[in-house]
Amino acid sequence: MKKLGKILLVSTVVVCMLLAVAITFTIGWRPFLGPKKRALTNRQFERTPERVARGRYLVQGLLNCEVCHSPKDWTQHGAPTLAGKELIGQVLPVAGFPGTIVAPDLTPDPETGSGGWSDDQIARAIREGVKHDDSILFPMMPYSDYKHLSDEDLASVAVYLRSLTPVRNALPPSHINFPVNYLVRGAAEPIFEAVHGPNPSDVMARGKYLVSMGCGCHNIVENLHFAGGERLAGPWGEVTSANITRDASGIGYYTEAAFITALRTGYVGARKLNSIMPFGGFKNLTDDDLKAIYAYLRTMPPVKHRVDNSLPPTYCKLCKQKHGAGDQN
Repeated sequence: MKKLGKILLVSTVVVCMLLAVAITFTIGWRPFLGPKKRALTNRQFERTPERVARGRYLVQGLLNCEVCHSPKDWTQHGAPTLAGKELIGQVLPVAGFPGTIVAPDLTPDPETGSGGWSDDQIARAIREGVKHDDSILFPMMPYSDYKHLSDEDLASVAVYLRSLTPVRNALPPSHINFPVNYLVRGAAEPIFEAVHGPNPSDVMARGKYLVSMGCGCHNIVENLHFAGGERLAGPWGEVTSANITRDASGIGYYTEAAFITALRTGYVGARKLNSIMPFGGFKNLTDDDLKAIYAYLRTMPPVKHRVDNSLPPTYCKLCKQKHGAGDQN
């Protein structure tokens, strides 16, 4: 009996060690320990007209906050925001989502919006993925991209949100099904150091900064850096994000003028882009910023990955899913 007991004890220890190693090198321990988060501070951002203007430019342009936080008319090209509904939040119409995802009311309404959130709660949610109640934001909110947002631009976004007219819009809380609700806990990353923006006169640095936060849907698949591959399904239909590298299968044939026209109008020649591509926001960017984005994309390595949403979906061995022209990769 003693020998059997020792065997069982050793077996239990070995299984526990193997399980610990497996967890460490797969999902990690964050699903069990909870998200990483820093303590909130009492910082307040000075309200200035310059910050309001810069915040509006970012929210309505580069960051495209209205794509998720404003109800849209998906029957129209560009999916304009419904009048009077800017940033009031909504239950997101995302097909196949494991639960219900809600983009909250960002207006400063004290009951249903951001009116009761401190400046640092807003800042932490945007860049670090932790909500005002200390719970994790589902990473559909692209805080993994917004972590690059400079301290000054972050302050401008917060100040702009404070300047909005409060709109009461009661919404249900998000509900993420098990086990996804635990798995996403590892997505949050606290930021302790200052984040500086690029030198405005450095076109490439500015382009990199803009691309890092405005083109996330095109940079989802590992080893297909900015070559598309994210499946996007909703009231706009079902499409896959495109390759925006300079490869022939991407946008290598775009001139600067064609690129700017596409981001302002949602057309490439006579071809209409799907409205989930947020050209409704990108049209608000300055020519200089659009040119900086184009210039930086031209410096990135070309990646072969053809995506053509006008064709029937077929299996793609590169991104391991079905999309138009998938069988041509």
